[in-house]
Amino acid sequence: MGSQSIPAKSLKLGVLDMVPLLPGNRPEQAVQWAGELARRAEAWGYTRYWTSEHHDIEGMASSSPEVLLAHIGAVTRKIKLGAGAILLPHYSPVKVVEWFHLLAALYPGRVELGLGRAPGGGPHASMALSGNFLQHVAELPQTTEALLALLEGTYEYEQVPVFARPMPEQPPALWMLGTNRKSAEYAARYSTGYVFGQFMSEQDTREMLSIYRSAFQPSKRMDKPRTMVAVGAICALTDEQAQQWAAQVTMSDPAIRANWLVGTPSDVAERLRSLQVEYDNDEFLLVTPIPDYEQRLQSYRLIAEAVNSSCDSK
Repeated sequence: MGSQSIPAKSLKLGVLDMVPLLPGNRPEQAVQWAGELARRAEAWGYTRYWTSEHHDIEGMASSSPEVLLAHIGAVTRKIKLGAGAILLPHYSPVKVVEWFHLLAALYPGRVELGLGRAPGGGPHASMALSGNFLQHVAELPQTTEALLALLEGTYEYEQVPVFARPMPEQPPALWMLGTNRKSAEYAARYSTGYVFGQFMSEQDTREMLSIYRSAFQPSKRMDKPRTMVAVGAICALTDEQAQQWAAQVTMSDPAIRANWLVGTPSDVAERLRSLQVEYDNDEFLLVTPIPDYEQRLQSYRLIAEAVNSSCDSK
């Protein structure tokens, strides 16, 4: 699809940061780079900074999004702060909402709570963290309903009201993340926003978004469906350089990486505009796992500049 056929609609870009711990670096350096990425992303016009949750995975320093986001909020001014995602089967919904109510009190109007169903690590790490993970997944409908009630201030335990204090004036925005049909159905059922992880899924993006939108149940929490798509994106000044950077990324399934956006700034920006139309989706989270901190920053900068330039020219 040529760029001239793509309408000049608003396109919101966000960062999804796995907080990589690259070879030769210490965790202290990894989290400092996370803060630097968030500051730069805000200056470049990104609307949100989200960070993931992983446990006992070598090369990732993102085990506690709620802790890192407190720091990110302190070193930025306006960019939205999100978890991508809090892995709900591991936790008490009371504690999750306490974390994010406190963040929302610290940074009013900026906090987003993304929920996920994955273990976020190997089986032994999952069992060490929360015991029987599969049982917790089976209980997820009840856990989710409890979390929603806590966000709305209507939760009761043994018929006694319990509140996840502090109670901020602007509660966190709620999203459900996933890579398959089940997550889309959950997001629709509980009237949350839906983030599809295209960068790590073999499922058809249009189909997953369609499942969510067609099954969406409006509520006071959200009256109409809202979507984001998380895409892999690697950008450099030349296509050759972008391909070289992409070749450094280790993927268990090369077929998934075939859907990533790899190329020059104009190529990646045009592809994002095409996906915007194809998916009827105006918000994207960009995942850029280049194993070099400076090159990651350059990729995010080039994409933002190209997208902003295409907006200004239309």
